[in-house]
Amino acid sequence: MAAVTGHLDDEAPFSFRQAVEALRAARVRPGVRIEETAAPRRLAPFAYALEATVLSDGEELADGRLVLLHEPGGHDAWHGEFRLVTLARAELEPEMAGDPLLPEVSWSWLTGALDARGAAYHDPSGTVSRASSHYFGGLADRSDDTQIEVRASWTPASAADAAAHLAAWCDLLCACAGLPPWDGPESSVRGAGGVLPLPKRRS
Repeated sequence: MAAVTGHLDDEAPFSFRQAVEALRAARVRPGVRIEETAAPRRLAPFAYALEATVLSDGEELADGRLVLLHEPGGHDAWHGEFRLVTLARAELEPEMAGDPLLPEVSWSWLTGALDARGAAYHDPSGTVSRASSHYFGGLADRSDDTQIEVRASWTPASAADAAAHLAAWCDLLCACAGLPPWDGPESSVRGAGGVLPLPKRRS
């Protein structure tokens, strides 16, 4: 079943059904596991949501959520009928946790991935946050850790390009996980221009 608000049938706008089917049919790089999930019911009349986990050697390196929103007739704040909303998060390597340029670099992973995939968009907005945990007492034997979290939204220029936006989002997750750019047969990326990866965790 589709994770949608409204119905993914003849009652749903054709453009929304087309975008959802494009997301479902999209092929992404190996190691990214994507599943449908319940979509928010108050953000738009029609919505579709996906969850993804980046895996390497059985280890979860990053996870996130992508939501496609649709407002027939357009939404003033979006300047369009569709909006993509995302959350991406991952634990950072210790040497990167204190990098003062990390927020700007992390935002460039998103915009660079969209540009590289040819996924035209406008009106982007979002935040990049990092949270550090330090353990004491009975937990003092644990190593300190820092997590990065990217929350963003943008308006796709065309819902017909939904698959390209999904591929770019997966690239963002993999960049957060510290994986190198992917240029395998499933990829339609024209290059990794503008994308600045973390130090490679996996080859």
